[in-house]
Amino acid sequence: MKHYAGIDVSLEESHVAIVDETGRVVSEAAVPSEPVALAGHLERWHGTLMRVGLEAGPLSQWLHAGLAEAGMPVACLETRQLKAVLKIQRVKSDRNDARGIAQAVRTGWYQPVHVKSLASQERLALLTARKLASNKLKDVENGVRGLVRNFGIKLGKLSRAKWEASVRVQLERHPRLLAIVEPLLTVRAVLRDQFGELDRRVRTEARADPICRRLMTAPSIGPVVALGYVAAVDDPTRFKRSRSVGVHFGLTPKRYQSGETDRVGAISKIGDEMVRTLLYEAATTLLGRVQRFSPLKAWALRLAVKRGIKRARVALARKLAVVLHRMWTDGTEFRWSRA
Repeated sequence: MKHYAGIDVSLEESHVAIVDETGRVVSEAAVPSEPVALAGHLERWHGTLMRVGLEAGPLSQWLHAGLAEAGMPVACLETRQLKAVLKIQRVKSDRNDARGIAQAVRTGWYQPVHVKSLASQERLALLTARKLASNKLKDVENGVRGLVRNFGIKLGKLSRAKWEASVRVQLERHPRLLAIVEPLLTVRAVLRDQFGELDRRVRTEARADPICRRLMTAPSIGPVVALGYVAAVDDPTRFKRSRSVGVHFGLTPKRYQSGETDRVGAISKIGDEMVRTLLYEAATTLLGRVQRFSPLKAWALRLAVKRGIKRARVALARKLAVVLHRMWTDGTEFRWSRA
């Protein structure tokens, strides 16, 4: 008798449902959300267990790695498709969700998600930490500007290196206000130092990787964009065609077709938001700052004349994703001319 398992993952405790090949539920249990505990619970059906399904989420990569190491035939399921499957249930509960996941892997109506390697996960964590420090740095700066603006002090454009000193000079006539702002200036200085450290680590990591160095030969592709792209793609062979990478990062239009209705909307915005943003920023830089001409820039400029600059940036971001994947798989650098 073949068996299939569904795991509805929660932070502390996960619900596990086991069904046989006819769809009958043979076991249900609540198990701690630990790879060892889940593997121990599933060991009883190890010989007949055909597939273990768990929804992609914050803990899924960790649990997937632990279950795979224990020899379980585990698969991560795509969230949007699984949500549509579980929506047919009348009662939403963890127990019913585990049953629904088990039925999905039994019938084969699921789409597996690529689980990134440990190195790619660490790189994405580094980029996320860098982005977090950058955002908090901007929040502190904007907060200080808002506080002093109420007293008629307009800070204006300040040098990054001398930001705290410039604010202190402008607040010399307001000692009580300076005492209030002083802790924020200290926080800002610490954040700036730590952001610089994270930024240096990103650049060092990118320059030490031969694939990143090859991608950086393309215009407007720097260490941050190259490292983020390589970490998000992880394995280029999982895309049969380079143009599929644009779809993966949500840079292609949505479409709704039913009967005589056929609408094409904005881009889908599925996939990795951070990498999509990096590609869009690279496209903006290529159109506005890169002086050296290339067929890629010429194509984007012609599109900007026809469809507008905003659409041209999005289209160029998708084009960059496709070109970078082709450079990666072919082992070639960027070609600045058609020849």
